[in-house]
Amino acid sequence: MTLYPTNENIGSMPETKAAEGTVANKQLVETLLRSRLFRDYESVFTKATGLPLALRPLEYWQLEHHQKTNENRFCALLAEKPATLAVCLQSHAEIVQHTGARPCTETCPFGLTETAVPVRLGEKTIGFLRIGQVLRRSAIKSDKERAASKLKECGVPFAGTIRKAWEMTPIIPKEKYSAIVRLLTFFAEQLSALINQIVLEQQNAEPPLVQKAREYIERHKMEPLSLAAVAQASGASVFHFCKVFKKTTGLRFTDYVARVRLEDAKNQLANPSRRISEVAYDVGFQSLTQFNRMFKRVFGQSPTEFRAQLHSGHRKTRAA
Repeated sequence: MTLYPTNENIGSMPETKAAEGTVANKQLVETLLRSRLFRDYESVFTKATGLPLALRPLEYWQLEHHQKTNENRFCALLAEKPATLAVCLQSHAEIVQHTGARPCTETCPFGLTETAVPVRLGEKTIGFLRIGQVLRRSAIKSDKERAASKLKECGVPFAGTIRKAWEMTPIIPKEKYSAIVRLLTFFAEQLSALINQIVLEQQNAEPPLVQKAREYIERHKMEPLSLAAVAQASGASVFHFCKVFKKTTGLRFTDYVARVRLEDAKNQLANPSRRISEVAYDVGFQSLTQFNRMFKRVFGQSPTEFRAQLHSGHRKTRAA
């Protein structure tokens, strides 16, 4: 099992490190774009829904569907005008900013619905599946007034070709649109599994001391683990071990151990007869408070919420 660092505020990083992260994310997403899995799914998705599907890296500052098959004609026209393009790019930035570990659906200033579905490498978001530029109900007078008002602010009249293009925007009812987003969530999980597998294969050449450390931690993860003991087991000094381990895994020793234990906890929480406190201590945490805090930090939800979601999913499966 290989674990990866959580997202950090790129603005707080040194410029060179942020730039390296941007390049790395772009390369990972390009790998997925070239995969048979993505190309096949994109083709079927567009044929089934009539919507364009885009996969973009975390740091992508262009219109996500520009020049793609089935691009919304209204949005394509907005891209031709600097003032309206700026509004669209700002909306793009906001939906990315608001998207965490789960999909985020928002309405742009011109009244069109868009969704970003995160694709993750471990706990780190590397990119988004993007769909949308649709209406979720038939347009009413207030919808047109809203679009016209925003266009007027940009110095563009809501008339002629641009009005006709807006009125031709696909209409997908809320329930159907939510189902489409759910399908994309499943697909994002497949893409995440694929890129994790690819990175894992690339990391097989990691330094021997890190391999030894991982193996030692895996064998003793339910026991108290000290940095000195793991460093000794890997055959390195504490200083050298910390330096190489952090560089290779992207995690400090204590964070890595916590994540190993949390993965075990997720499996144990699937058993409804196990109390959360029992699971916490069984996997090696010395404090229930620490366990709850780390679980939410890594997985974006508390152990109680995770268990409720898991069992809800099982009930739906049985009902189907």
